[in-house]
Amino acid sequence: MKKIAILLFLLAFVTVSQADEFEKDTFKTAEGDLEITFIGHGTLMMEFNGKVIHIDPVSWYADYSKMPKADLVLVTHEHGDHLDAKSIDAVKKEGTEVVLTKKCTEKYPGTAVLTNGETGTFAGIKIEAVAAYNIKHEREPGKPFHPKGVGNGYVLYFGDKKVYVAGDTENIPEMAELKNIDVAFLPMNLPYTMTPEMVAEATKMFKPKVLYPYHFGDTNTEELLVLLKNHDETEVRLRNLK
Repeated sequence: MKKIAILLFLLAFVTVSQADEFEKDTFKTAEGDLEITFIGHGTLMMEFNGKVIHIDPVSWYADYSKMPKADLVLVTHEHGDHLDAKSIDAVKKEGTEVVLTKKCTEKYPGTAVLTNGETGTFAGIKIEAVAAYNIKHEREPGKPFHPKGVGNGYVLYFGDKKVYVAGDTENIPEMAELKNIDVAFLPMNLPYTMTPEMVAEATKMFKPKVLYPYHFGDTNTEELLVLLKNHDETEVRLRNLK
């Protein structure tokens, strides 16, 4: 029995230490702390009031068998660097809600589908699905990397704070409708999403209090800092989200 207890303790420690390998930031809200863990690329984890939210969990960036189990999984779109069935299965537990797009259900069933403009409450957290698409960047003429109406960005409500995770998108007109965003994640990776100039334009459009460029690949993040150096309304934070 003693050996079994020691083994269980060690397994628990391994699970915790996997999550602790990544950078984290904490934000105060009216209903408790929001902790955001930066896994990599477009992959994030958020913890709030005892709830764990995994966003676009992908096993390229973490061993999800050793990550905290999810109360909620959000998937922005169906591409393999955002939708990974293996990772979702690894963090699921009884009662886990998996919210995704209609296109995603061709690869993974999920528990709920949201389309652009729809809102729902999952694991006690209000989630709003917003548009995410390309206007300029295309695979070939007439075929954008991310067509309009297919993928989602998400606005998550944590007490009195709002977090916007844009998914794969450009600086689309719908961003002007975003209001009172406290934390924003905007992609910056050509040819699939935005240039630093596009991210800067998007930032000036809806003025988040804190901006994290993410999904940025080999893009020079210093360019964004230069472009926004006089934009005092937003604090730009760089994390390991290549």
